[in-house]
Amino acid sequence: MPDSRLLTTASALDISKLQRRPVVRITPERSPPGRQLSELWQRRELLLSFIWRDLKVRYRQTFLGAAWVILQPLLMTLAFAIFLSKLGHFQSEGVPYPLFAYAGLLPWTFFSNSVLAGSVSMLTNSYLINKVYFPRLMVPAAIVGVRLVDFLVASIALVALMLFYHVGIGRSMLFLPLVVVEVTILSLAVSSWFSALSVRYRDVNSLLPVLMQLWMFASPIIYPINMVPEQWRWIYSLNPLVGIVEAFRAALFGLPFMWPPIVSAAFTLATITYVFYDFHSRQDALPDML
Repeated sequence: MPDSRLLTTASALDISKLQRRPVVRITPERSPPGRQLSELWQRRELLLSFIWRDLKVRYRQTFLGAAWVILQPLLMTLAFAIFLSKLGHFQSEGVPYPLFAYAGLLPWTFFSNSVLAGSVSMLTNSYLINKVYFPRLMVPAAIVGVRLVDFLVASIALVALMLFYHVGIGRSMLFLPLVVVEVTILSLAVSSWFSALSVRYRDVNSLLPVLMQLWMFASPIIYPINMVPEQWRWIYSLNPLVGIVEAFRAALFGLPFMWPPIVSAAFTLATITYVFYDFHSRQDALPDML
């Protein structure tokens, strides 16, 4: 039998050789964070495949399928219309309250679902992140893309409500695509930031639903902005969803555009810029923490 001391010495030599070998780590190209959107566009086919994969998983083995996308804001609108409009006598700026509430819940549901699902996207896709390199921003971006499809499907009920209440089409609706682009960018920024943060701090996912509930009531989703005291509106309008929801309703119903959308757009651009820098600095360490 071979001497055990010789085997131990040989193993130690092999280990020392392995330790002297340089560690090769595959890292992304050090490009400016502002180019991450162009990188997503260059790999748009992969992004679309991620979105299609998530859509199939989302509606697999469901009884109502895509109808759930419409039912969620519709049932919430019904509840708020009963308890707030009938019992609380909330005003709705001359718009029928069910239509007023649905127009606020539609972008909010898109934003909220994007953030809640996007915050765990890195954890649920860890098996891919640890095996192959692709732009990490693509993971939360795919979630936002799925929720954007949900938003477009749920807009069918909005059109039906507008027809039911005889709300016509005006020139102000030309601004709707800009508002949708803004809420999409904000959803991508917030969901991407929380997705990287939840990798390091797992209790973020427990805190986030409570935070989103508070955020909803701190936004004019189910009540008009004129219910906020005028001396506090400038602080209130620092919430980017205030400008988004107000601009969405103004474009739909021909209401006057006020200054909160300008503040919201500036805040959204600042947020997405910060998130790009922060996400770019964190993405190399993400595989080690997953």
